[in-house]
Amino acid sequence: MLTPIYMSLNGYCSSVEYQESFEQAPMYVAVLTYLGFGIVTLFGYFRDFLRAVGLEKCHLAQERQEQKDFVPLYQDFENFYTRNLYMRVRDNWNRPICSLPGPVFDLMERVSDDYNWTFRLTGKTIHDVINMGSYNYLGFAENNADFLKTVADTACQYGVGVCSTRQEIGNLSIHEELEQLVANFIGVESSMVFGMGFATNSMNIPALVGKGCLILSDELNHTSLILGARLSGATIRVFKHNNMHSLEKMLREAICTGQPRTHRPWRKILIMVEGIFSMEGSVVRLPEVIALKKKYKAYLYLDEAHSIGAVGSTGRGVTELFGVNPADVDVMMGTFTKSFGAAGGYIAGKKELVDYLRSRSHSAVYAPSMSPPVAEQIIRAMKCIMGHDGSTEGIRRIQQLAENTKYFRARLKEMGFIIYGNDSSPVVPILLYMPGKVVAFSRAMLERRIGVVVVGFPATPITEARARFCVSAAHTRAMLDQVLHHLDEVGNALCLKFSRRKYSPRPELFDETDFELDTADVTQDTYTTQC
Repeated sequence: MLTPIYMSLNGYCSSVEYQESFEQAPMYVAVLTYLGFGIVTLFGYFRDFLRAVGLEKCHLAQERQEQKDFVPLYQDFENFYTRNLYMRVRDNWNRPICSLPGPVFDLMERVSDDYNWTFRLTGKTIHDVINMGSYNYLGFAENNADFLKTVADTACQYGVGVCSTRQEIGNLSIHEELEQLVANFIGVESSMVFGMGFATNSMNIPALVGKGCLILSDELNHTSLILGARLSGATIRVFKHNNMHSLEKMLREAICTGQPRTHRPWRKILIMVEGIFSMEGSVVRLPEVIALKKKYKAYLYLDEAHSIGAVGSTGRGVTELFGVNPADVDVMMGTFTKSFGAAGGYIAGKKELVDYLRSRSHSAVYAPSMSPPVAEQIIRAMKCIMGHDGSTEGIRRIQQLAENTKYFRARLKEMGFIIYGNDSSPVVPILLYMPGKVVAFSRAMLERRIGVVVVGFPATPITEARARFCVSAAHTRAMLDQVLHHLDEVGNALCLKFSRRKYSPRPELFDETDFELDTADVTQDTYTTQC
């Protein structure tokens, strides 16, 4: 049963229903998943033997014979997964798109004559494929001449590239306008924008922490956060996902014992979390993280790549969703590649923090400035969300995204799929588990002109392969119904409905969930904050 959360948003109280579910699959599913990987691995070793004796051709790059006495550039076994598992299913990824990737797009048809080692285009186009894989949360990836006029004018005025860093001659007035707008939108003192979202994390974290510092990282953090932490040279410790007991235990140990061997106090302790975790669809337990941060005098780094613009009553992200003060987050990071239909990222917070990064961040000092038309696209989208363009289109899109998310998740639960994450998250993972069903699902959905993203090991745990759906405000109810109809058919055909819970199709008459299992199978988090 959902428990309401009462919190203060902009001076008034609101009630927010919050629940996260991570239902466990039946035991036979895990057994069959391991069995499937085992069979494919055995066949992989057999095929490698055939290649070694010359009975099968190896299509991958190999060391030349005259270089056999050199130190090898790579170990042959490192490509075992690529050769024998990924190549068999490679047609499900990197599909060439030949149109705007909005709510629908066109695909170039391709086939393989050598079992996915190479592809050739047939010259045909698959039209009007419903796009359920792009992070186009608010639908700003669009070709609307009226909306994009200012972007076109900016391209004519500034060109499409600056070809210089901000510290040389690449600092344009449009960059400073964007940074001021971002700071106002988030509700902090200052901000700085970067041309690449991945580099915003990987290049700025090393400027904030270094040797003698401790990073406490959620186990499901994005690769950019992990890379940035490793490049920093700081000590890294990983706490269990959204587990406040695990985080507090590590904080307490860090304060009590200090650095290894010397036991000196840590120079800094930085907690790194995401707003919405991109692979699980779960939302950070931000109020509790902030409480622990204050209790133990640590710093908090919040990555809002998937949450800024996508959650909150006005799109301000998880700080607005939980009604917390943005000033309680030391480093607020986000990207423009999702909700804003553009590229790049930002770091926001106190003015001292941003001024420090302007001279210390490798991404700021060495990387080229953000393209002016891209900056204008972000300004256009952000002003639309804030209502500064004189319309209510931005709020309409935010409300539409929330409605689409709630509807899509509720229908999937009714059908019997196991889905992960928070009810407010537009990232909706459907668990498929078995490797054979993952590729069969992707191919079956494409035949029905539904574009989906499937993800498996090693990007996910070996027993948790999934299809990741991204709901958009640009999706109409008819589109979602069409996707759900085909999901129902494919789910029945491939036996993908593993959930053992029964959800009422009439929640207005029956608002409880009938659990066939013990409640230990579900992770349900509720927060209550008195206004």
